[in-house]
Amino acid sequence: MSLDAPTAQSLELRWDRYAPQIAVSLARLYPDRAAEITERLKTIITGALTKRSDDLKRLDEARLLRPDWLQQPDMTGYVCYADRFAGDLRGVKTHVDYLDGLGVHYLHIMPFLRPRDGENDGGYAVADYRAIRPDLGTMDDLEDLTGELREHRISLVMDLVINHVAAEHEWARKAREGDKKYRDYFLMYPDRSVPDAYERTLPEVFPDFAPGNFTWNDDAQAWVWTTFNDYQWDLNWANPDVLCEFVDLMCWLANKGVEVFRLDAIAFTWKRMGTNCQNQPEVHDLVQIMRACMRIAAPAVAFKAEAIVAPEDLIAYLGTGEHYGLVSDMAYHNELMVQLWNCLATADVRMTETALANMPAKPPSATWATYARCHDDIGWAISDADAAAVGVDGYDHRRFLSDFYSGEYKTSFARGLVFQANPLTGDRRISGSAASLAGLEKALEEGDEHGVDMAIARILLVYSIVCGYGGVPLIYMGDELGMLNDTDYARDPAHADDNRWAHRPFMDWALAERVGQDEELPAARLNSAIRHVLQVRAATPQLHAGFATEVAVSPDPRILILRRWHPLGPLVEVYNVSEQMVDLHHGALTQHLGYNARELIGGYDYDLRPATIGIWPYQAAWFIAT
Repeated sequence: MSLDAPTAQSLELRWDRYAPQIAVSLARLYPDRAAEITERLKTIITGALTKRSDDLKRLDEARLLRPDWLQQPDMTGYVCYADRFAGDLRGVKTHVDYLDGLGVHYLHIMPFLRPRDGENDGGYAVADYRAIRPDLGTMDDLEDLTGELREHRISLVMDLVINHVAAEHEWARKAREGDKKYRDYFLMYPDRSVPDAYERTLPEVFPDFAPGNFTWNDDAQAWVWTTFNDYQWDLNWANPDVLCEFVDLMCWLANKGVEVFRLDAIAFTWKRMGTNCQNQPEVHDLVQIMRACMRIAAPAVAFKAEAIVAPEDLIAYLGTGEHYGLVSDMAYHNELMVQLWNCLATADVRMTETALANMPAKPPSATWATYARCHDDIGWAISDADAAAVGVDGYDHRRFLSDFYSGEYKTSFARGLVFQANPLTGDRRISGSAASLAGLEKALEEGDEHGVDMAIARILLVYSIVCGYGGVPLIYMGDELGMLNDTDYARDPAHADDNRWAHRPFMDWALAERVGQDEELPAARLNSAIRHVLQVRAATPQLHAGFATEVAVSPDPRILILRRWHPLGPLVEVYNVSEQMVDLHHGALTQHLGYNARELIGGYDYDLRPATIGIWPYQAAWFIAT
């Protein structure tokens, strides 16, 4: 493999920089094969660099000069399904101007690689990592799209499922045929003795339709580890051949223009008897190796960990101890999302103060992905300890939230759906669009104008907190228009048994068109307000994600107060999570800002000498000193 002189020099310098990170983790994971795997990885990386385009090499250099590119205040994300947003990848390309106008610089297109036919877990059962889902286009279409996105400074984010492959994947097919090499890519057992030993400590992810964690396969004559569904075969990451396959795959996809890999189901990748086989320490060595390889082969690429786990486990995916700053660049702040909906249901921030204050600090180089909603259901990750700290029973409170957001609670404004109720644990997750959960669906049904106003205010509030917390705020497709639950999902046999499709609607382009024509339309009011918050955020240096957010103890349980420290001066954020006007004592602001402040979202200057300041129902306010 021949490299030109500048590329050869870059390879040499980057290898010298990152090879030690690879070596130390390989020595821990695969001590008997570390030298061999090191050479294989270097060969893969060298081959990838020979095929990397000049355009992408230029992007690599730009990212090396600005390593905090994901942390900039103007970094706004958008999440969509290609077919539901615009039909296919070519259709997405025709709507890049819409995303650009919204201020998007990070586009997560939900699974678009070729899945198995039939049931495929929403695309997460991948049958071919090097092919696009046929109805969405081709790899040439993907390259055309990523080129167009780069011209608008928008980074493409893709799901890379690393815990499992579809049973129809080539590796699984060869394993079923008896190929020893590929049988070692999976976890396969001739009888139930080992599976039963594991099952004693394993939870069930989908107890309703996929109980247990192992599936008997007649062709393979083995019990196959299948954490999620019987058609999703877990990979054996204890086999370094699997690692090499994925490094090669990442390099190949990065050369197609992918800039962020969302490492799906990352928490499940390493198995250990006697545990729940989640969050094992070896996971972080695996990611350290893969990240170091990508820093050499494609420095423009970043990793996002799809780790929806407890806060004490989550921070390790951004790096702790010897992995500090060396693993994923981003992780979802699931705790924040759950607490936002908790605040709206209770009009009380005390549990949220406790939960957020207890979050371990992330490395300054890492970034949160902050969000109000995503493609998945909401699991009420309220810990018993956080609930007890404010005098609440955790089990009862989780049940209350499920009742509230399913609309069963008598004073609820929400229109959600119960997903995967588990009578053994009491777990009752919730599906629903942000607008339907925030009350817009109910208010429109009832012709309640005040209810519409309050629902819009709630949606704007949660998005303002998401924008103000620090990280990459993710707009889930349609939230900027207040799109409601899609009640037609059940008419599709492929989706009828999975009510998460209620909040995965088709983009309403007719509504988007009307937004520009009727400013009194609820969607127009919400869209204008969200765009304004994003513009204010982009112009506020205190919202650089490298700076930490501090939770202040509020003098009023209806007011959430966040503080961010910055060389240009502090930012104090005030959020009213209730429908009542709150007179906030000025000390919450004056102790940091003095008596003259500017509120950035409203654009007003405040004299803080009066003892209190009025905070409107569901108001978000960002204060700096003047």
